[in-house]
Amino acid sequence: MNSDEKQDCECAPPQAESTPAEEYDRSLEESDIENPEASRMKRAAAKHLIERYYHQLTEGCGNEACTNDFCASCPGFHRMDNNAAAVKALELYKMNAKLCDPHPSKKGTSSAYLENSAKGPHHNSACSDRKMNHRDLHPVRDDFKDLNYLTEETVYEILDICREKEDYSPLIRVIGRIFSSADGLVQSFRKAKQHTKEELKSLQAKDEDKDEDEKEKAACSATAMEEDSEASSSRTAEGASQGDSSNHKLGPDEVSVDIEAVRRVYNRLLSNEKIEAAFLNALVYLSPNVECDLTYHNVYSRDPNYLNLFIIVMENSNLHSPEYLEIALPLFCKAMSKLPLPALAKLVRLWSQYSAEQIRRMMETFQQLITYKVISNEFNSRNLVNDDDSVTAATKCLKIVYYANILGGDLDTEHNEDEDEEPPPESSELMLQELLGEERRNKKGPRVDPLETELGVKTIDCRRPLIPFEEFVNEPLNDVLEMDKDYTFFKVETENKFSFMTCPFILNAVTKNLGLYYDNRIRMYSERRITVLYSLVQGQQLNPYLRLKVRRDHIIDDALVRLEMIAMENPADLKKQLYVEFEGEQGVDEGGVSKEFFQLVVEEIFNPDIGMFTYDETTKLFWFNPSSFETEGQFTLIGIVLGLAIYNNCILDVHFPMVVYRKLMGKKGTFRDLADSHPVQYQSLKELLDYEGSVEDDMMITFQISQTDIFGNPLMYDLKENGDKIPVTNDNRREFVAQYAEYMLNKSVEKQFKAFRRGFHMVTNESPLKYLFRPEEIELLICGSRNLDFQALEETTEYDGGYNRESRIIKDFWETVHSFPEEQKRLFLQFTTGTDRAPVGGLGKLKMIIAKNGPDTDRLPTSHTCFNVLLLPEYTTKEKLRERLLKAITYAKGFGML
Repeated sequence: MNSDEKQDCECAPPQAESTPAEEYDRSLEESDIENPEASRMKRAAAKHLIERYYHQLTEGCGNEACTNDFCASCPGFHRMDNNAAAVKALELYKMNAKLCDPHPSKKGTSSAYLENSAKGPHHNSACSDRKMNHRDLHPVRDDFKDLNYLTEETVYEILDICREKEDYSPLIRVIGRIFSSADGLVQSFRKAKQHTKEELKSLQAKDEDKDEDEKEKAACSATAMEEDSEASSSRTAEGASQGDSSNHKLGPDEVSVDIEAVRRVYNRLLSNEKIEAAFLNALVYLSPNVECDLTYHNVYSRDPNYLNLFIIVMENSNLHSPEYLEIALPLFCKAMSKLPLPALAKLVRLWSQYSAEQIRRMMETFQQLITYKVISNEFNSRNLVNDDDSVTAATKCLKIVYYANILGGDLDTEHNEDEDEEPPPESSELMLQELLGEERRNKKGPRVDPLETELGVKTIDCRRPLIPFEEFVNEPLNDVLEMDKDYTFFKVETENKFSFMTCPFILNAVTKNLGLYYDNRIRMYSERRITVLYSLVQGQQLNPYLRLKVRRDHIIDDALVRLEMIAMENPADLKKQLYVEFEGEQGVDEGGVSKEFFQLVVEEIFNPDIGMFTYDETTKLFWFNPSSFETEGQFTLIGIVLGLAIYNNCILDVHFPMVVYRKLMGKKGTFRDLADSHPVQYQSLKELLDYEGSVEDDMMITFQISQTDIFGNPLMYDLKENGDKIPVTNDNRREFVAQYAEYMLNKSVEKQFKAFRRGFHMVTNESPLKYLFRPEEIELLICGSRNLDFQALEETTEYDGGYNRESRIIKDFWETVHSFPEEQKRLFLQFTTGTDRAPVGGLGKLKMIIAKNGPDTDRLPTSHTCFNVLLLPEYTTKEKLRERLLKAITYAKGFGML
């Protein structure tokens, strides 16, 4: 076959020298009479052609993208045994079927067969394992217009030709044409077909003699059965064409593209600037067509290999360069964002197998596009960043990389906490809401990302991602995001507007906290509105707030009784805005009274003398006391308090290990969580796991452990049935460690923690809290930042009543405050804001106001903690300012009307 006229692996019909079926039939009748030599030559040619058909049916042409239904290399081809192949070869000969040229990547037996058949039907030679020389098969040419897809070998062949001529225009034209064509790119760089074990055995056992025998057998079978086959050939061909045309089914994580080959090709080509420009221009032409295919033609469901296109493009390590960021990458991201959910999940699973460096490269590609678009445009309340298609599409693409980062990290998909057996009772106002057409949204809880559901993995399942979560946060985007508008899009769930709250990984804790604040305030307003309507309909007393009237000396008892009644009668009241009143005090609660209420409740509940929690001096953390005599109601109360603190945007001085927040999010504690909650036990268990001697002989431990109760008495507990009789050995020590951690973190405090979690969920069950925040961020929400940057506070403080930044007393004030030790700084914060913690984002996010409160006087400074306002008289000396301020912050307690 003349390779100058054929493409490398294009399916081509037999050439003119092949004997057609009619001539073969006639030669059988007349050969002996007219010309015995001509008859012999015709029979030899026919035999040679049938042998090629047989070889094509048993071993294929070597091109994994072959479209010939009668070739073993075709993805839809059904394998057949040698006898069936012999019959089929005759049928194909008679119908003059397509015959493939051998592919350049074909090795071994196929290469040997090609050489043998090229030298003649009777030429015998040993099988060769060497690669075929592309130059031998394909003489140098300048025209590659008939090339419809690329392989690694083809690219290198063209590259060698271009180097010899010092002209890269042929390669540039080929890349421009193939990489701008979705069909061409999808077919390119396919993996070599993996043979089954049976096929590999057959190929290994086959030697030259057996190969020749099979060919002889095929020819003999063809001659003997030609009469029978003539009648059935058309039916067989029709059935084969119908059965073999289906695509090869890919596994859930399987792709047909050879990713390593793609990487090698890019490494060879991207160093040439002209060739790089070809990739860039091709991507600009390719992307709109791909977007159209995915949007309107449902192309992925018809051909899962369509995903190859995105895999190949994303391997381009120059995508983040300025040339791509302007036009090419935004267009490609828009196309990629149109992928259906199954395709996104498949990309996640594939990319999760990549290294951390590869994940980071893709993450940085999308992050740079987002940052570039944000800083090159002026976004504001009228020109929303949500309306920029490039930014939103890149964020959707970044989500794929984010979940790949999770899936490829250290996962713990097990150890999930059981849900509460009894969900919180529904509000008695629910019927009224339904009548008013305001049925609650998300009654079954907050939303779940569809991609999480498709993958069967959650962010909370990831102990350690491939790259840190913080690298996915885009600060420039957070700076320009109008959170009130974004929250509206999030709640309405409109298809026309994109909300960045659906991709919380890109938002920092401050932005997410603002979104949560809007959600809480709107819910409070809704509860107030419903209460007003309810009172009008039912004629009951108006009570739009969650009112708590407490005595300072009995704060726990008063709060517990009131909150328990609310939780039993109408838990929806917990969603109302909190309003606290201290008996005998005149303070009006605009936020400051609530802050002190929370502080006093926390101080009381976490008092070690009460015995609800144990305190670890080394870690400075509290843990649930498994031997506590307190009722479940009191643990429910502290859960409600934590929930109310988040709901009312207050910061608490609580000190829990991280495992508590993980358990609140639905995960059980494991051995790794002991590291910060019970460090002494963790270290002992780690030494047990690492011990190289005989654990049973040297340590003599059993599956029975001892604990001490609240009075210091030892309590024995069997980790397994008859645990005192089961020794811990080198073989079962991992089981012992797991069972020990399970008891310490879960079983021993199950009753207390369930009550605690129930109280927390009474307030937060309808909140997007779990959707938006990770456990580390939940702790930040509740406890605030422990880093007190007073320099940042000074920069953001505002002044009123005649003071300004240049006033003498203001300069003296900040010099005094900066000179305070850590404890006095915390007292100052407590005095001014109602809490000694910095809010989420640090003290720079705290809007404090210093107002003038008259001329020099002996009066102490005062504050409105609700509004973070410090009322400061204009003291004449710095010393008097320091003395008055220290006395005020040291002895401040209680509220009075000014």
